[in-house]
Order: sequence, then C-alpha cells, then structure tokens
Amino acid sequence: MAEHYYTSKPSVEHDLHRIEETLRGHKFVFMTDAGVFSKKGVDFGSKLLVETVELTPQAKVLDVGCGYGPIGLAAAWIAAQGHVTMLDINERAISLARRNAEHNRIANVTIVQSDLLAAVKGQFFDAVLTNPPIRAGKETVHRIFEQAHEALLEGGALWVVIQKKQGAPSAYAKLESLFSQVEEVERDRGYWIIKATK
Repeated sequence: MAEHYYTSKPSVEHDLHRIEETLRGHKFVFMTDAGVFSKKGVDFGSKLLVETVELTPQAKVLDVGCGYGPIGLAAAWIAAQGHVTMLDINERAISLARRNAEHNRIANVTIVQSDLLAAVKGQFFDAVLTNPPIRAGKETVHRIFEQAHEALLEGGALWVVIQKKQGAPSAYAKLESLFSQVEEVERDRGYWIIKATK
C-alpha cells in the first residue's frame, strides 16, 4: 500500500512550499512539505471548518490531526486569550506546524506528536476540531470521535468537517451515538460541518 500522510515518519523526499492563505480575515503564511496533508494549499474542508467554527476568545481548544497547522493556528488566532493544543501522528507535520506557529507569531499553542489523542489523556477542552484522516479508515475516524467525547468538558463541542461521499452520513450516525446533540451547521461543495455537543 502506498504511504500517505497518516504515518509517523514519512519517507518521501522533502518538497518544501511556502503558501499564503487568508483565514477568518487574517493572512497566514505556511510552510508545507511532501508527506503531509494538502501540501499545495489549505484544502476547502479545512477552510470551511475555520470559517464556520464558533470559539470564545478564552477557549481551550484541541486540534486533532493538525497537519502543518492551518486549523489550529487559525483557532489560536480566534481564541487569542485561550490556548490551542495541536496533535498529529506525523512528525514532519508537527515540525512544520511548530515552524508555522513561530513564523506567524502565534504563541498560545502547544504542538505535540500523538497517535490520536493519546498525548492529552486526562486533559479537558472546550472545543475539539478535526478534519479527520479519512484515508486512515473508518475505525480510526470513529476512535477520534470517541476520544474527543472523553476529552470535552460538559457542554463542549466537537467540530468535524467531512465530505458526504467520504462517509459524512455514517460519521453523523456515530456522533449521534456518543453526543447529546449533533447538528449539521454548514454544507458546501459536498462538505459537511458537523457540531457535536457533549
């Protein structure tokens, strides 16, 4: 099976790119590389999630599968008095996310290599954001949902972006089995933004 971004140590040759993206009206510069998700530019689903999510300025946020950092760093900009913990299994992604946090002068983040939510066991958050690694399989995606439920404070919400054709209806059903309230808050170009409140 061909290697993809859901791996701890990508072996593909480096291919660094510098990209600029405006998220929530703020201009970010990101370094990307081969072996990480959406290296040519922030993907539409991640952008839609960033533009849709509701966070308080003091929110304690978790970004699961942060890649090179667009969702988590945008969340840290929105929750400027809060804190964002960013996790990814991919060490190359983690290295890029740290570099991008520094370059964009975003200090209210902690960026940690982690298999799913293992590194934050016992910690609790107001919001969990994820553009889940669909190619890692449904079992992995559902484990993210289960572990996110455990990691949320009462009344906190998991925000998920997922394409209809990549399993949004079954993801929605899984979330309904875990969370007290699940709603589709946005739909665009086949992408669903689902908010699941604990």
